[in-house]
Amino acid sequence: MSLPVYLKFLEKNDPDFAQAIEKVFTSAMTPGALDQKTKLLIALALDAAHGAGQGVASIANQLRAQGTNDTEIAEALRIAYFAFGNSILGTSSAAFPNREES
Repeated sequence: MSLPVYLKFLEKNDPDFAQAIEKVFTSAMTPGALDQKTKLLIALALDAAHGAGQGVASIANQLRAQGTNDTEIAEALRIAYFAFGNSILGTSSAAFPNREES
């Protein structure tokens, strides 16, 4: 595996660091206990949660090229919303520390 497109600038500007990042990227994204599709769905959800729209689009295209359908992609994105959206609700309870539940 090579560096993702958005990290290619490292190859020219910091080749040693580019090699280190490429090893980490390869280790993370090469199929192992999890298959390629599962790893990409996780990366898609994480990019969505972090607001990386370009990453979401790129990964969704990779998934579609591998035969993943839009229903599967949507389900992964729902998980991202559930995980990150619910954390906001949980933290919001700090606004009412002394209130008893009704």
